[in-house]
Amino acid sequence: MTTRTDSVDTPAGEARITWHPAPARTARLVLAVSHGAGGGIEARDLRALAAALPAQGVTVALVEQPWRVAGKKVAAAPKVLDEGWRGLWPALAGPGLPVVAGGRSAGARVACRTAAELGAAGVLALAFPLHPPGRPEKSRAGELTGAGRPTLVVQGGRDPFGRPEEFPPPTAQAAYELVEVPHADHGFAVPKKAGPTQEETLEVITGAASAWLAGLPL
Repeated sequence: MTTRTDSVDTPAGEARITWHPAPARTARLVLAVSHGAGGGIEARDLRALAAALPAQGVTVALVEQPWRVAGKKVAAAPKVLDEGWRGLWPALAGPGLPVVAGGRSAGARVACRTAAELGAAGVLALAFPLHPPGRPEKSRAGELTGAGRPTLVVQGGRDPFGRPEEFPPPTAQAAYELVEVPHADHGFAVPKKAGPTQEETLEVITGAASAWLAGLPL
């Protein structure tokens, strides 16, 4: 299917959505994923999802926040990021399909903070920044456990923003699933000596997302 890019006006400025559509006859949901504070939608995990999931009936919408579209080098404040995401939501819901909110790093935080109020079908949190590197006391676990929607965390085994074993155990009130990506850092890069190749690592991510999305109660 042919991709397309739409510009969307939001209270935080102009944003962009690059659509990777599933075939119309099989499309069953939209996975909207945004980038982090240190990069854009060219991130390897976002591109891998956009390449793999449409064939499985998942339209992937890669979202560029207004600060990124404007060419700024520093991400906007969390409140402004949330405003941009809220402003995008009607466009993301435009195809008339359930929308799963997602993102990597700062984008994952935005998805968690806004999922319940926007009525997201679920949250896909890639490389969730549980805490700043070396500052475990500055935990952001409350954002994750407060998402209020079915949530999947995909986390690198050596992510300095939070290794899988640092995450709080799920509870009945704050349930989520976590998949570890062995040897991967915050950008899901793996050392050449680690064993798994970069391609195999990306397949762990896309496979986990695909299986979880297939099981969502839509």
